[in-house]
Amino acid sequence: MPPLTASDEIAAPPLTSIPDAPPTPVSGSGATAWSRALAAAHDTSAHQNHPTHTLYVVATPIGNLADITLRALHVLSLCDVIACEDTRHTQQLLRAYGIDRSSAQLLALHQHNEHEAAQTVVARLAQGQRVAYVSDAGTPAISDPGARLVDATRQAGFRVLPLPGASSVTTALSASGMTGGNGFVFVGFMPSKTAERQHAVHALASEERAMVLLEAPHRIEALALALSVLGERRVTVGRELTKQFEQIDTLAASELPAWFAAKPERQRGEFVLVIHDVPAVAATGDGLRVLQLLLAELPLKTAVKLAAEISGESKNTLYDQALQLKNAKPD
Repeated sequence: MPPLTASDEIAAPPLTSIPDAPPTPVSGSGATAWSRALAAAHDTSAHQNHPTHTLYVVATPIGNLADITLRALHVLSLCDVIACEDTRHTQQLLRAYGIDRSSAQLLALHQHNEHEAAQTVVARLAQGQRVAYVSDAGTPAISDPGARLVDATRQAGFRVLPLPGASSVTTALSASGMTGGNGFVFVGFMPSKTAERQHAVHALASEERAMVLLEAPHRIEALALALSVLGERRVTVGRELTKQFEQIDTLAASELPAWFAAKPERQRGEFVLVIHDVPAVAATGDGLRVLQLLLAELPLKTAVKLAAEISGESKNTLYDQALQLKNAKPD
């Protein structure tokens, strides 16, 4: 998504909005823990500014209803309309929390109609409405629809406010035990066709940073087989994250096909896979000697690049070694 520009900030409405009306829980069975959660959501969020003419990008749970935030509950109760990936799914989610919204207050916005539906949202924002957007699960606009909507909203000069919350990407990363400090790459879903998937995996093999992949149950065996070429590289498999039958295991990529084949239930559910980063190892004598010679004549980054090409060693490893040599050098 594009960064916020100065013109976006100028075009945004001031932070003085009409007073927020408290959310109204559903009657009857709504007088439960969720109705108390709605009351708490109002108590904690109503004093905050929720400007009109604004798109609210709202994260929802990825499997466990209790992972909703109080702020999300308040905003979903407050907004004039909720744009959503699947109106039936979102209606069920809202009713589970005791939030009563009519079908007229839900607007379908998914990958097949995002461009057209985004213009409808922009028109509503121009009328002074608050519009929330939710995907089926997790944080919108990462792997799910929403990025085009955000872009269209900003292009029209209206404000976008993100409400953070559940994300399968960060959930899997936090439980992976990945210790490297090189960051990660979000890959998402791999190609469905065998040849394209194999080509993509071979391209990923040269990436030293951690990578996060998503996969559906009917393709997980094929992905496991494709990833097995990565050999001893560690992979954390997250299955049904935050749900009753959640499973998280870390194993070598070469072991993935056998792991999934061992128990049929391991192939059920939604998957997040974290391919761990390549561990840093000490430079060998040849690589270190080449690096030292080049550092005497060249800038650090140039020396590291050439040393990696000459010796075949990891650029990240040589870069760390170069920094150590530089810091150890007397002034």
